[in-house]
Amino acid sequence: MPMQLITEAISNPKVKRAIELAIGPLLLFALWWIAFKGQLVNKDLLPSPVDTLRDTAASIAAGKMTGDFVHTIARVGYSTLIAVIAGVPVGIVLGARAAIYRSVEFLVDFFRSTPATALFPLFLLLFGLGDFAKIAVAAFAAWLVIVFNVAYGVMNARQTRILAARSMGASSLRIFKDVIFYETLPQTFVGLRTAVSLALVVIIVAEMFIGATDGIGHRIIDAQISYSLTDMYGSILIAGAMGYGLNLMLLMIERSFIHWSGK
Repeated sequence: MPMQLITEAISNPKVKRAIELAIGPLLLFALWWIAFKGQLVNKDLLPSPVDTLRDTAASIAAGKMTGDFVHTIARVGYSTLIAVIAGVPVGIVLGARAAIYRSVEFLVDFFRSTPATALFPLFLLLFGLGDFAKIAVAAFAAWLVIVFNVAYGVMNARQTRILAARSMGASSLRIFKDVIFYETLPQTFVGLRTAVSLALVVIIVAEMFIGATDGIGHRIIDAQISYSLTDMYGSILIAGAMGYGLNLMLLMIERSFIHWSGK
């Protein structure tokens, strides 16, 4: 009877999904524990996962990480917002006019392929050591990703639906508003999720090395310098959880608003 109840519980879609989501974190914990207990890594450089999680939970409960978390998430939010506002219109124009896209394709691909961290010195010269330099370089990197994905989405909109709209006498504006716009949304969200992840990476690195006094990146490098290993590893886990949470949030929004994708 207990086995039957367990089987029925596992067969429940929500329970099954919860188990699937738990496998990744449990696997990470197990590998970390094996590396720690088996001394596969110098014990002075790898703390126990239990100690790390306990100290991290205590820091969160005491509010020690709240300020750093808020500052990092705010910088990521600002940079992504700037990238979306500036990137979506440019991507639409480039995608709608193949000749224009081909003329600037080299520039888009060149800067998209250039590591954003290589641009730090340039943005420091332009904007100084303040928050704006960090946000600007992250926004620029995210902007390129959004431009590319939006342009790609516009260029690859289903021609059959566009032709069908034209055959029914729809104007160019109506075709764009009711056909092309919706056709490009899935690819736009792909670009948005990629852009947010890239912005987070750039912001974290910038907080480490560009004169920051707060943020998760600053907390990581500060803990490394002071040899506070549980704090360092805990901050890294928080940064990873932040990226995962942002991606999951955007994925849920995408599934809610673009449930018709692929149909």
